Amino acid sequence: MKKMKLVMVGNGMAGVRALEELRKLSPDLYDITVFGAEPHANYNRILLSPVLAGEMTLKDIMLNDVDWYADNGITLYLNRKIVKIDRVGRKVIAADGHEETYDRLLLATGSNPFVLPIPGKDLPGVITYRDIHDTNAMIAAAGKYKRAVVIGGGLLGLEAANGLKLRGMDVTVVHLAEWLMERQLDKTAADMLQKSLENKGLRFLLRKQTTALYPGNEGRVAKVSFADGEEVDTDLLVMAVGIKPNDDLARDAGIHCTRGIVVSDTMQTYDPRIYAVGEC
Repeated sequence: MKKMKLVMVGNGMAGVRALEELRKLSPDLYDITVFGAEPHANYNRILLSPVLAGEMTLKDIMLNDVDWYADNGITLYLNRKIVKIDRVGRKVIAADGHEETYDRLLLATGSNPFVLPIPGKDLPGVITYRDIHDTNAMIAAAGKYKRAVVIGGGLLGLEAANGLKLRGMDVTVVHLAEWLMERQLDKTAADMLQKSLENKGLRFLLRKQTTALYPGNEGRVAKVSFADGEEVDTDLLVMAVGIKPNDDLARDAGIHCTRGIVVSDTMQTYDPRIYAVGEC
């Protein structure tokens, strides 16, 4: 009997975990193909901070290497981004024109970092903190430059700031709220956290709304300005101000989305052949 064709778009933690469970429950049900936009196989995104801090390597945080896919009979396409879903023809289309048909489609496209809509956001030296590429860019910058500004005093922003500090940079954390990690901590706890981080050499600017980024002589980001008129010089600007579900592919295909892709209790979208898991 011919197997059904399952195509998964996205190659992150949630999607591959779903495939692992599927292989346990019903190993012979599907012929599986996976498309990942990154050049790496499945890795633990949560452990990017220890990589930035120099405590772990990329090899240490891999969850499923390329051999795992081959051993499980899964066809893997890396560095190949899907840009369109043809629901009538039941196929996905990649940026390079490659097409793959499906009987079932699993969307595991994750989330995108939120980028502040301010002048200068596209300057060289302005990055988000989301994947291995971002982590490598920060490590490279720390080897070449001295000053860094991290926008965002949540967990990710503080992890980025700590990693850059450990790599020898002078780091300033800019945060819009009255205290750090305001979603997780009350003011007393946040003040204790801030004091301990200041003792490690981090600097904090709280209640600061970033208004613009300015280039230096080389065209790279060199200055950050705030709503109160204050300015700070920098060589690297990291935005860690939150994430939003990466549901563009689903929206463009006419799949019902609100703040993300809407699914039932069985992770099925409004198109019964298409499912979604994870942050999307």
